[in-house]
Parts: sequence; structure tokens; C-alpha cells
Amino acid sequence: MLGTDSGFAARVRAVLGPTNTGKTHLAIERMLAHASGIIGFPLRLLARENYDRMVARKGARHVALITGEEKIIPPEARWFSCTVEAMPLDRDAEFVAVDEIQLCADPDRGHVFTDRLLHARGMVETMFLGAETIAPLLRYLVPSAHIETRPRLSQLTYTGPAKLVRLPPRTAVVAFSAAEVYAIAELIRRRKGGCAVVMGRLSPRTRNAQVALYQDREVDFLVATDAIGMGLNMNVDHVAFAGLGKFDGHRPRRLSPAEIGQIAGRAGRGMKDGTFGTTTQCPPIPDEVVAQVEAHTFDSLDMLCWRNNELDFSSVDALLDSLNAPPPRAGLMRGNEASDLETLTALSRDPEIRSLAQGRRQLRLLWDACQIPDFRKLADDTHTRLCARVFGHVARDTTLPADWLTSQISALDRADGDIDTLMQRLSGVRVWSYIAARTDWVKDSAHWQARAREVEDKLSDALHESLTSRFVDRRSAMLMRRLDAAEGQDLLSAVTRRGEVVVEGHPVGHIEGFTFIPDPAAVGDEKKLVLRAARRALREEMPRRVGMLEGAADESFGATTDNRVTWDGAVVGRLTRGATALRPRLHVLDSEFLDGAARERVRARLQAWVDGQIRADLAPLFEAEALAQSSADLRGPLHRLVESLGLIPGVDAETWAPALRPRLRTMGVRSGRFALFMPALMKPRAAAMRVRLWAAQRGIPLPPLPAAALVSVPVDQPDWPPGFAAMAGWIEAGPILLRLDIAEKIAGELGYRSRHGPAALPSGLASRLAIKADLLPAVLRPLGFRVLPAGGLGPDQQGPPAPPMIMSLRRRKPFAETPKPVAVPTGPFAKLAALRR
Repeated sequence: MLGTDSGFAARVRAVLGPTNTGKTHLAIERMLAHASGIIGFPLRLLARENYDRMVARKGARHVALITGEEKIIPPEARWFSCTVEAMPLDRDAEFVAVDEIQLCADPDRGHVFTDRLLHARGMVETMFLGAETIAPLLRYLVPSAHIETRPRLSQLTYTGPAKLVRLPPRTAVVAFSAAEVYAIAELIRRRKGGCAVVMGRLSPRTRNAQVALYQDREVDFLVATDAIGMGLNMNVDHVAFAGLGKFDGHRPRRLSPAEIGQIAGRAGRGMKDGTFGTTTQCPPIPDEVVAQVEAHTFDSLDMLCWRNNELDFSSVDALLDSLNAPPPRAGLMRGNEASDLETLTALSRDPEIRSLAQGRRQLRLLWDACQIPDFRKLADDTHTRLCARVFGHVARDTTLPADWLTSQISALDRADGDIDTLMQRLSGVRVWSYIAARTDWVKDSAHWQARAREVEDKLSDALHESLTSRFVDRRSAMLMRRLDAAEGQDLLSAVTRRGEVVVEGHPVGHIEGFTFIPDPAAVGDEKKLVLRAARRALREEMPRRVGMLEGAADESFGATTDNRVTWDGAVVGRLTRGATALRPRLHVLDSEFLDGAARERVRARLQAWVDGQIRADLAPLFEAEALAQSSADLRGPLHRLVESLGLIPGVDAETWAPALRPRLRTMGVRSGRFALFMPALMKPRAAAMRVRLWAAQRGIPLPPLPAAALVSVPVDQPDWPPGFAAMAGWIEAGPILLRLDIAEKIAGELGYRSRHGPAALPSGLASRLAIKADLLPAVLRPLGFRVLPAGGLGPDQQGPPAPPMIMSLRRRKPFAETPKPVAVPTGPFAKLAALRR
């Protein structure tokens, strides 16, 4: 397959023409018609894309893929899809083709394409594909070539400038820097719902995933660099230029008319016409350039880039001289100094490298190491040092150390970071994919290729997700299309059981009760769009939900700590001050989806539930009130008790006539020392309802109640408003608050014990009150009792010390008759005698 054109009688054919002429399709068909073939593409992603097409036609075991970073070569491979640089020129094939042959004039890569033009031949047929601009030089350099031109299948028309927000759907916006791509993509996401992003630094996997977003119409816009100009065959109707100049890696320059035509030609595929224009701050395209693009007539190339391929490996200097040799004939020129030559030049100054590069074999190895692609482009000597290290390891040890490969690839195996970080890691792993594919450098090359491909796939997926999450809002893109069509009458919407509102398959928010909560991620214009879609989707849903609430079981309702009423966990109303504490009013929360009649239906059902809960939780109180209606002398106490939610603090038994107390007791009402109350309402459920009603009447959140098992709490309760402790059944007892029922019980016991005078303080009283013993005097005094200090025996007396005494502070009524005098022991046994009494 190597040689000059004059040494081959095989047919050489050049198929030239603008974009959308079917050149690549023709070449693939011709290659697969031969028994074997090799085709070179300018981009790795194009090689991969066409490899997949060929596999679909011929099967994976007969098709190979060879790029710098990826090699899939089955033993029975007959057809090869490659990048131009990776074409296996030492393999015989009936058919050979090179795509985008006009890239022979590219200052950076042109020498590779020119080498293929001059030397790559198939045994039966050779085909070069590209633009007509190369026709004169191709005819001169390859006289035997048969040149065939093809017209564009569709027409291309210039439409002039347009604002970014006015661009039609199915538009590709072309920018020439990553920062500009990001800015435009972000604006399109906010105003149009999102876009796909295509840049030259994307991996094939990421690029294909982004293109799929566009092709599957998840988004209607594409933002790309000039990488779109080669081989990206998509359904683009309009190409909008965001600029007419770029930095080509060496200097800023304006696009040539041919480059504008190559990019604009992506609009209109097949027989469908396309348009192109400008947008953002880009000036209009000059009329003469527009004429050239629309007519597909551009100035012919006058020079092709060339580099000597007959290299002298006798010494480092000889190798450099051969690489810098002048072109041998007219029409050829030297291009920019390629990165491999720059690396070789830099390494030739290193004495250690020179000492290792002795002999033709070592020099070839050095040149191969210098040809490791510099995908990272870090603008420092990182790449040069990498090439030197690879050469050193292979020259000394024949292969690269496994632990070094492991550490380098593992360092890139991270999917965190922003878009630029992920793209930089992808560039790094591409370098290691290239190195891993060199079977003469790496032991178990298949393993390292798989490992590098695993990391690349991981980074590619992460990059795709980052691009999509940043620049695509699928929901807004879909809603914008659907809402603008036929007034949105055909919107497919639903509300899930969990209340999620779904429009055309996309969640736009959720319903809480009768309130629509938009997706919190939606802001600005997007939020307005979501609200617009939701209002249409909920026209029929809200009346249905009103009916559901009316028929809902009581178990589906609840109340919160701020006196809001919930339905299936969603807040739908709140309790407010009523005519009495036992009859709070129910206020339905505002909702744009409820009219007056619907609101009243909701209020009536919620009010019925609230009233039912009050009657159930405070049933003893309502029963006592009903019993008192038949007795005039009981109506007064019970009316006051009902108005006070079952507890009137500060009222003792002496308030009521002795005849009333037994009758009150039969109704569950206790007339105690400290309050008139119903012990049944001190239980947790009833107590919680009393607190809720008390708070609703005052319009405040529910104060927290102590745990049901507690009998005392510190007197300082900062979360309790004034009056709450007495209402809730806690009385102040010195440094603590004591539960009312416990206070009544303890006071009753102590009162009985000390009814005739001072009595011994019961043991265990402090533990019953959950306090320390030294607090008893301060706690019992507000309850009406005084603790007398304990007496003791003298130092010369025997026996245990006497316990403290308790004495009631309440004034005792006189006895009916004067008791007989009792001898009171004196001396050391006086305290024991008192204890016996």
C-alpha cells in the first residue's frame, strides 16, 4: 500500500463537492463492496461513528477501529475505520479512502493528509473525498486521479442577523471559544429551555449523547464550536454564527469563506434546504462571502502542507534534519511545526536522552515517543517530560512499569468537578489510551486499554450529565413547545397519588392540599412557564380533590403544632378564635383554584372534623355539662368549668356548699384544695386538646407540654406564655411547678396526717415529687404545709435522730368538745412518743 502514485495502476478517484453531497456514504458503500478496505477520517468521533455503521452491516468480527487512543482489531478484520494519522499503511487492502482531503492545506495536520494523498493507495481502488478547492493541486500532484464533482442536494440561503431569542427551532449556534459556548448555552437554557453542546474536546461518547439530545428533539437548539463543520450530520435547519473569527492555536484570524461554507453547510440535510445567518454581537457576513457560500464556489488552494516521510535514523541530528527537509516540488510547503517535532527538538538538547538514543532502533523508539499526541495542551513542558519518561522506561526496561500506569490512570478516575475539569481529565486519559494501545510498550495492552476506556467512559458520562444539567431543562423545552401549540388544549397532564403534577411526562411541581407548589428549581421565566402549564393541568383536578376531601375518613385529617389542619399531610386550613374556646373557627387557606362554593364545602368538612375531635377528646366535660342542665344549682359551676376548658384554678373546696361536692364528684368533677377540675381531662390526649383550644383562642402556637410521666418541672419555663401553667394543670410550688392531680393527692395525704397537729414527714415524699429532699420545705410551704426541722439526741444519749415533722398551715375548725388532756412525755423519749402518735 506504500509508494508513489506513478507506481500504481489501480484506479484513483477524487469525489469532490460541498457538504451534503453524500460523499462519505458513497465511500463506505464502495469500500464494503470490496473484499477489504481502509478509510481514514479527520476526527476520532467520525471514525467511531462509521465503525458502528460498518459493524451493523458486516458484523463486529470483520470490522476494525484504529485511532490513536482506541484499537479494536479482530483476527478476521477486513474493513478498517481509522483516523487519518492511524491508518495502517503497512497493510494491503483493495480499497483505500481519505475523507476531507482538503485538510492537506491545514498548517498543523496538513502534512499527514498530504502524505496520504501522495502515498496511500488501495490495490484496486483509491478514493479521496473533500472540497472542490483542492481540485487543481490534486490534479497536479496526482495526474492519474479521476476527479468527480457532486452538487449539493439542497439549497443554502443567507437570512441575515437575528437576535438569539428569535432564532428558529432546529438551529445550531456556532461560537469559537469555550467561554462563548457556555454563555450562549446558558442564555438559551433560560429563554428556550436548553440546548445540546458540541465541542472538539468532547469524547465520542459524550458527543454522541449530546447529539442524541438534539436529534431526539429533547432540545431544539445546538451550540457548538467549529468542530460541527466536519461530519456532524444532524437535522439542522439553520446555522447561526456567533462570530466570524477564531484563534487557530497560533494567532487570532478571520474565517475564510471556505470555512464559513463548511460550517454553514451543516444546515439542510438530504433534500431539505437550509439557511444560515449571524446572531449575538456578530456582524453581518459580507455580501461577497455570502455569494460564495450560497454558490459553493471558493478560491482554490494554492499550497498544501508537507513534511518529509523518508526519515534518517542514523543520529538525532540526522533525524531532525530529515524532518526539516524542504518540499521536493512546487505546490508543497512546510506547515507549522508539529508538536512531535517540537518535542523531539526539546529532547535533543537533553544529554541523557541523546546517550540513550543510540542506534536506529532507539532513535525510532524516541521518535515514536515524541509522537504521543498532546491532547492536554498545557502550554508548559509537561508533555515533553512525559514523552521523555516513556522513552526512558521503554529504552531501559523494554516496557512501562505497571505501577506507574496504574497511578497515572487512577489519578484521572474521578467524576467530580466542573465541566472544564472533566474535559481536562478526558484529555489526560486520551493520552494514556494512546500509550496503552502500544503493544510494544505495555505488557497486557488489552487490559490497560480496557482500564483507560473504563475511565474515559466514566468521565464521558459525568461530562454529559454536567452539560445536560447545566444547559438543558427538558421540562421547559417541552412545555414551551406544547403550550405554544393550539393554546395547550392537548396537554397530557396528571396528578399522581403523591400529589405530583406531571405535564407531558415532566414533573412541574406538586399539590399540597389545594395549593400548587412549583418545582423550586424553576425561577424567573421558567417559573412563569411552569405555573402556566400547571393552571391548565389542574382545571379538572381541583374540583375532584374537593369531592375527595368531603368523602375522606376522619383518619386522613390532622393538626400541627401551629394549629393548622392537614389533609393527608398537606395543610388546608387553620384554627382561629371562635365564640368560645370550645368552638374555634376553621379558616380555609387561600388557593387560586378554589372559588367561593368550593371553599365553603371544604370549610364545612374541616369544621365537622374539628368539632368531632373536640367532643371525642373532651367527652367527660360535655357529659358533665349535659347532666348539670337538669339541676339549677349545678349549672353555674359547670358553666364556669366548661368556659375554662375543664379547670378553674384558685378555687378550693370551701367555695362550694358541702351538699354540692358529692354531686360534682359523681359527674367526675373534683373540688380540690387548689382548683375545681376534672381529673379525666388531665390525661395526655385530653390535655393536648385543651392546650390546642387555649392556643387557638389566643392566636399563638401550641406551647409544649411536659412528658406525661413527669410530675414536676422547673418553675422557669420560657416557652410557656402567662397563664398557661395554671390552665394546663400545673401549680407553682416554690422552685417547681407541680402537676395539679399530684399536688391534690399529696396535699390531701399530708393534711390528713397532720390533722391533729405536727406529724412525721412521710418517707419517700421527695422521690414521689421527683425533687431533692432539701427542696421539700420550699415546695410544701405553697401547698399549705411547714416542715419542722428534725430534732436530735445529745452527745451522751442513745438512739436514732428523730425525723422532720410536718405541720399544716391551714386554720383548723374548733372541735365539738374539748379533748381530755393527754400526758406529753418529756425527756429523751418525747420525740419517740410523738412518732407513735
